[in-house]
Amino acid sequence: MNVTFRQLRLFLALADTGSVSAAARAMHVTQPTASMQLREVSEAVGLPLYEVIGRQVHLTEAGHQLAATARGIVYRWEDFEQTVAGLQGLTRGRLRVAVVSTAQYFIPGLLGDFCTRHPQIDLSLEVLNRDGVVQRLRDNADDLYVMSMPPADMELEDRVFLSNPLVLIASAGHPLATRKRLTLNALAGERFLLREAGSGTRLATDRFLAAQGFEPRLRLALGSNEAIKEAVAARLGVAVISLHALRADSARRDLCVLPVQGLPIPSQWHLVHPKAKRLSPIARVFHAHLLAEAGKWAARQA
Repeated sequence: MNVTFRQLRLFLALADTGSVSAAARAMHVTQPTASMQLREVSEAVGLPLYEVIGRQVHLTEAGHQLAATARGIVYRWEDFEQTVAGLQGLTRGRLRVAVVSTAQYFIPGLLGDFCTRHPQIDLSLEVLNRDGVVQRLRDNADDLYVMSMPPADMELEDRVFLSNPLVLIASAGHPLATRKRLTLNALAGERFLLREAGSGTRLATDRFLAAQGFEPRLRLALGSNEAIKEAVAARLGVAVISLHALRADSARRDLCVLPVQGLPIPSQWHLVHPKAKRLSPIARVFHAHLLAEAGKWAARQA
């Protein structure tokens, strides 16, 4: 097969963006040029690599296999570039990190010092729900991943680096807000606002409540911590939320933590990558930085 490295990058851009025009923009070529080169790649492979349905690109099985192969080749080349830069006494390259949405409350603080120390590093940070991060993990789309509930069906290098306590919150004017101690049974009549099914917070909450034999009255399932906090403040119900998400709004006075027996629900933040993955030099440096700085960050928040 006579396929160039640049054509592989173009096809990978197509797989990532789902659009020929977007892939062309990402590779700084015209759309006719991109279409012609993608057609050449398909002809070289000898199988259709994608189809366009309703202006949306859908990869075929051969296309998915080529995208995975191209991603591996591109990563290995970037790894080589970083190794050469290191031999030249330079620290530069690209770092890709994908995190679940709740991690946005502390990851930027941990990234700031790293970026200051390594200003030549091009950092890509993807903030998604858990399903999105897990899919990127399965696709090997990034260097490292941060989540609270890693998938159990994958061989992973997994390091716990920070606690993620989950607390039950209510509006500050809630009748139970003045109580010093509560049991779950005291909340039997409350309506619970939960994160969407599949989120790390929801998985940990469901597991805890099931272990306690408590079945909550579900009013709403919401897709973000901000939506949860606003709904609780509006007295639509109570909710379990990460303490990190609550501390991000430390100035607001319309929310409170209910002192429920058995809570906070213990949870942890995990730094993971596929066990078979060979981390780039920069990814290894960031991995060590995150583990070292997490403890300092937690101490500052205490």
